[in-house]
Amino acid sequence: MILPGDSIRARLIGLGAALTVAALAAGYLAIAAILEDFITGRFDAETEAVADALIAGAAVDADGRLLAGPEPADPRFQIPLSGWFWQLTQDGRVSAKSPSLFDNVLNPPEADFQGGPGLGPDGESLRVTRHRFTLPDSDSALAVTVTAPRAEIDASLSRLRRPLAVSLSVLGLALTLASFLQVAAGLRSLDRLGRDIRGIRAGRAETLPLPAVAELRPVAAEINALLEQNRSVLARAREHLGNLAHSLKTPLSALDNTLPPDHPGHGLVARMDRQIGWHLRRARSSAAPRLLGQRTPVRPVIEDILLVLGRPIRDSALSVEVSTPGAPAFAGERQDLEEMIGNLVENAVKWADTRLHIQASAQDQTLDIVIEDDGPGMSDADHAQALARGSRLDENGPPGTGLGLAIVADLAALHGGALALDRSDLGGGLRATLRLPAIPPPG
Repeated sequence: MILPGDSIRARLIGLGAALTVAALAAGYLAIAAILEDFITGRFDAETEAVADALIAGAAVDADGRLLAGPEPADPRFQIPLSGWFWQLTQDGRVSAKSPSLFDNVLNPPEADFQGGPGLGPDGESLRVTRHRFTLPDSDSALAVTVTAPRAEIDASLSRLRRPLAVSLSVLGLALTLASFLQVAAGLRSLDRLGRDIRGIRAGRAETLPLPAVAELRPVAAEINALLEQNRSVLARAREHLGNLAHSLKTPLSALDNTLPPDHPGHGLVARMDRQIGWHLRRARSSAAPRLLGQRTPVRPVIEDILLVLGRPIRDSALSVEVSTPGAPAFAGERQDLEEMIGNLVENAVKWADTRLHIQASAQDQTLDIVIEDDGPGMSDADHAQALARGSRLDENGPPGTGLGLAIVADLAALHGGALALDRSDLGGGLRATLRLPAIPPPG
């Protein structure tokens, strides 16, 4: 799984991995240093024991010459140029030495030290232990030097460091995996909150359930409060718009009633009434085109509209066919869907001759509602004019404001949809295709 750079999960996992690597690297260096001290200490202890044995066995003869006691039993001091060397010196001159030196001598510093660096006859790196000592029967400056090859020390360290590095690498991978699982488990509630929010946006729920974790409960509560405020603002906006419509239409009706029947002002009043109605209905739709969390099944809305229009349908002896495969649902409020479908169906009922066909289907979260009739229809050039606000293509046609198609087009656009007009296959009538956001059926 590739995680984006701006992902919280990626940042937490990356930070955890970086800290784990840093901690393990520091642990490796610390353990390696401890192991080095232990290994070199063990080698120093061996050379120190040989030096103590040589000092204990040393003696001087009657002429005051330094004599070596029994040689160390360690066979490494017998192997030529093995790096395991010892020698005894008297007043700076070599009195005795290990067979491994052949005809070479060691030249250590004059000071006493244990585990210091030095060089062998061939320039090899040695670890040197040197002590000055005295004997009761001698006033000479006596010293013993014992060495161990640095290569053996490094080989021993390498044999320990390699499994240590492998073990810490495996531990690092395990800790990184544990960090990944910990982050995934910790962010699961955040993922669930995101799914719940998408469910509200898709219309599957109206409020967020309170998360199980305490840190996310205030977030869910604030979102629920925001949703409730959105509903309240929408309700108040619609109430105010309704009051405004009533306050404007009532004086217009009174004015229309005061005019003589043949007065030309009736046409102006009707035009004003259409324009006011169009603007008010557009303003109502624009105020809040959709409440979050709304889900409206399409079939019941169509059936209710056909029930309301039952009388004109019966009077015109229309044959109505309704098809809604898959039980499609609209991602929005029922009132908006009723207004859009209602305007289209009412227009089709007015102009249809014998048949009216309504089909609604959803695919890929898109809802298509097709309403077509077998009426006279209109030319392709008239389709754009029919969607213009307040226009009527036939002033002598059935009664109406001429605003229905324009309102449907505006309301569909506010929902991110569109209205398209073309010729119907039912005898050349009008086919209106309304495309809106849909909610896929549950499951």
